[in-house]
Amino acid sequence: MPSLKAPSDRVTTFVVSLVVLLAVMLPATSFAQQLNVTCDAGRAFGYLEQVCRIGPRISGSDGMLKQQQLIIEHFQKFGCEIRAQSFDAAHPVNGQPVRMTNLIVSWNPRAKDRVLLCCHYDTRPYPDRDFFRPRGTFIGANDGGSGVALFMELAHHLRQIQPTYGVDFVFFDGEELVYSDRDKYFLGSEYFATWYRDHPPEYRYVCGVLLDMVGGRRLKLYQERNSVKLAREVTQSVWDTAKRMRIREFIDRVKHEVRDDHLPLNQIARIPTCDLIDFDYSAWHTTKDLPSACSGESLATVGNVLLQWLTEVRIGE
Repeated sequence: MPSLKAPSDRVTTFVVSLVVLLAVMLPATSFAQQLNVTCDAGRAFGYLEQVCRIGPRISGSDGMLKQQQLIIEHFQKFGCEIRAQSFDAAHPVNGQPVRMTNLIVSWNPRAKDRVLLCCHYDTRPYPDRDFFRPRGTFIGANDGGSGVALFMELAHHLRQIQPTYGVDFVFFDGEELVYSDRDKYFLGSEYFATWYRDHPPEYRYVCGVLLDMVGGRRLKLYQERNSVKLAREVTQSVWDTAKRMRIREFIDRVKHEVRDDHLPLNQIARIPTCDLIDFDYSAWHTTKDLPSACSGESLATVGNVLLQWLTEVRIGE
């Protein structure tokens, strides 16, 4: 029986080099879609300006109706399935019924396992944190507009990627039809979550990501405390994607604790959902929350992370 020769140094070096090369190439291959599909910062910012030109979009107002028409017409161009989930809520000041409408935009609606990307699209009645004009005009570019603009931009790219799950964009009404701290928040998301719990559809939401104030010029996205507590796996998966993409705006540590639309989704619907929110945004709830305080680059950065995350995410598998 012939003896086996030990590999030569040259062969060993070649094998080691090949292993190193593959280790370098594999992450790049996994991000091929991210490299080839990139959000357009200028177009995203244009959508933000278009939304803000409507003016205040308070629940039940003419501004909200105009925004709903804008959103529906935009997504119809992409052949999406669009549904309206309407209900009435009592106005916190006069008790009169206010018609609320959550809008649901579905991509690949036949998929039984789905991811929920959501935002609120109403604006607060007044800029209550504005020291000089607490009853001034509140436009809500970042707080109310940024999620809408980003979803409008993502519509250009969803057909070009292969998400792990079906995808729904949900626009929540009535997040803050609030005139005092005693008034009820999260009307739209609570209605949506309760309906999902009490009338289980044929599909299921595997997980969700809420977008709230993701367009600020000095974007800093820390992990939100309730998100880590209630949806740790989802939260970490988003920040892990951003870290592999070397996105510095996603900071992998907990900072703020925020009550937001993700709470009803987690606590009522049992959909593990994290909140992407820049809670250091200085123009929050002031008359300075305008497009000039926002950035198309910030919107594009968040959009690129979400597009890549949608192709990778596996929750509970």
